Amino acid sequence: MIVMKILPQQVYGLWDRIAELLGKAIPYAGGDYSLDQVKLYLTSGQWSLLGIFKDKELTGAISISFMNMPNDRIAYITLVGGKNVINPDTYQQFKTILKDHNATKIQGGARPSVARLWRRLGFRERYILVENTL
Repeated sequence: MIVMKILPQQVYGLWDRIAELLGKAIPYAGGDYSLDQVKLYLTSGQWSLLGIFKDKELTGAISISFMNMPNDRIAYITLVGGKNVINPDTYQQFKTILKDHNATKIQGGARPSVARLWRRLGFRERYILVENTL
């Protein structure tokens, strides 16, 4: 499998497949954004999109929001879609692309089952996020 950046202008041509992949993750996003809003962020360049390709077929997608913090540039994983797309090889490719964008850390919110998978790649739980609607 090959991990490649999908440029904002390429999102339109691949949108049906991207929507199929990322749409399955939207219910776990806590209502923070809809699929239409994700498309807007990806096509406007506010978020980045990485595609996982197997034999030239898009089998996975990862959307990323970059944040500059005082000590680090964070690549925040907003959505992941696809089955069995993150493994040690694709993760190394993923990290290389993020480093090319000057990221120094990767973060993301995850439900417990997904967090267990990410722990196998060296992720750790930093804190529990709480919120209250105002």
